[in-house]
Amino acid sequence: MRDIVFTRRSGWIPNVVREDGELKLMIGAGADANHEPRTFTFSIGEAHLAVIRTDLARHLLLWSAVLPLCGAAGTRGRLDEDAAVALLDPILLSSPADVDALFGRIEWDRGRLVAHGADIDALDRGQVCVAMRAATETSETKRAQEDHAQRRRAERGTVLGPLDAAVLRYTGQYLHGATVPRRIPDAVDPALLPEVVRVIAAAEQACAGMRISRDPRRGKRATDKRDWNRMATTVDAAVRGAHPELGDDAVRSVTSLMCSEAADRSRNAPMDDDEEADGGPVGSGGNVRKTALSFTDDKGVEKKWLSGHARTATAEFWEFVGERSAGDNEVFTIEDEERGEGIQLHFYADSIARVTTVRAGEDGADPEYRVEYGLVDGIGGYRTLVGAFVRGGCAALGEHGPWMADVAEFERARRRRGTA
Repeated sequence: MRDIVFTRRSGWIPNVVREDGELKLMIGAGADANHEPRTFTFSIGEAHLAVIRTDLARHLLLWSAVLPLCGAAGTRGRLDEDAAVALLDPILLSSPADVDALFGRIEWDRGRLVAHGADIDALDRGQVCVAMRAATETSETKRAQEDHAQRRRAERGTVLGPLDAAVLRYTGQYLHGATVPRRIPDAVDPALLPEVVRVIAAAEQACAGMRISRDPRRGKRATDKRDWNRMATTVDAAVRGAHPELGDDAVRSVTSLMCSEAADRSRNAPMDDDEEADGGPVGSGGNVRKTALSFTDDKGVEKKWLSGHARTATAEFWEFVGERSAGDNEVFTIEDEERGEGIQLHFYADSIARVTTVRAGEDGADPEYRVEYGLVDGIGGYRTLVGAFVRGGCAALGEHGPWMADVAEFERARRRRGTA
């Protein structure tokens, strides 16, 4: 039988309960293997209860000191009740100087105290009792998060100026640098917002006209890492040039914002259509735009495209790649059966093969093919080659060489590229 003896308005602060006539402090902390909250209890005395009732600061200090013991219990272990009980007198019944000395020796949860109003400067000086004079029952989680973020930066030797902090707040990365950046002007001090807007404007001007393309080799929503890095480098240089007083964290947050927004624009648009984007001359192959093509992957899945389709061949092909590409499915083929030619893309090797029929099979004989290999420079190179093939066939690929019929020569070229 468990009866609640004392509780505070905030349900998370530990309660005092009576179990089978014995007083215990009950703490909710951590989670079990099924992600359900865990509850721990340990025995206390009447003198401890009296302090807990009247002294919020000591109550919170005890909670802060016991939480690491709860964490050590993990998802299924038992609380070290002897260690928890050993904290009671030193925290609840000792002088402030002794409490401060104790907190200098034990592990404790700083974030819990900061969230409940602890004076941060006093905590940094090791004066935990003084720090808790302004303690509140209600907690402010964001305050603890900001303190944690500042301490992480201090450990790296990073000091934020007012504009640095404002930029990080604007991009939503003040608390967590790994957060996806976004624009939050309301988070910035109005006095600093105009300067932050000037920083963002410098970044926008630097990357105007740049884009981050999709990279179907890595999935339907993946984007080109090279495009991302190119834009990031451009924005980084522009922002540093226009605002040399900004630190690395703030500059990185702005470059990440620009790149993330550009990548989202690509992800939310239809798959890139390279025939429309690159509709210039097709080279030596002449205009032999395809009327029917077959797309296949390394798993034997096939997709047909006809010129009457609503979407062009390149758009259909890259959509097919985005849907099918995987770590064990990195070879894709485009074949024009009518003209007896095709290309095979080897994403795992950044290479391509163009295949043309030299002699059709007759009277039961196998057809004869000419296979030539070429190296490809990233997804941009693949897009160029696919677009050229669709518009002009294998002949249109000649200008995008060199092409090597000798496999040994091609492998040597691959190795040279790998060591360059």
